[in-house]
Amino acid sequence: MPNNPNNPVKIPAEADRATPKIVVIGASAGGTVAVRKILSELPADMPGLIVVLHMPAGFTASYAQSLNTACAMWVKEAADGEPLCAGCAYIAPGGRHLLLEKKRGGFFLKLDSGPPVNRHRPSVDKTFFSAAACASPNSIGIILTGMGEDGARGLKEMCERGSVTIAQDKESCLVFGMPRRAIAMGAATMVLPLDEIPKAILHLSGRSIKQICI
Repeated sequence: MPNNPNNPVKIPAEADRATPKIVVIGASAGGTVAVRKILSELPADMPGLIVVLHMPAGFTASYAQSLNTACAMWVKEAADGEPLCAGCAYIAPGGRHLLLEKKRGGFFLKLDSGPPVNRHRPSVDKTFFSAAACASPNSIGIILTGMGEDGARGLKEMCERGSVTIAQDKESCLVFGMPRRAIAMGAATMVLPLDEIPKAILHLSGRSIKQICI
């Protein structure tokens, strides 16, 4: 995994003071490749991680399985009501919104079959808004390559509640629509090339994880 100590990721000083325990990623066009690159460069001892992609039902389970074989983390399609555990990445099922809820005992995942948001189900905005409500400021929000503006408002909400937020830069995006909108709204704490995002996640998360799903 590339991590040149002579070329470290520049993290704002105020962002470095907190250790986020949840990572939430949203993407669309080009996102399957971008997400694979990020997850494949992360170690197993990571915080719970949620991924929302604009994929139809029937494709997300096989995508999660393929990632699971390529990543140190456990990767699976999210199931309704399951706890969010460290060391695991959860892929939003196609055709269902994925929400984060905080209950006694920790964070849990909720699947929602409500109407599309921004013409998408799953919607990145739905997940980001739920994370902002129950996990900010102790979280990282990341918006990657994709067409349209889904996720920009939710990322802005996370940012305003104190979460660290990252947008993929134009040069490394297949489609710069979603990150462009987020950046224009002032929703991004940082704008980074795709290659630098795994290092930023590692730095911000601290990798001091004690509870691992088995």
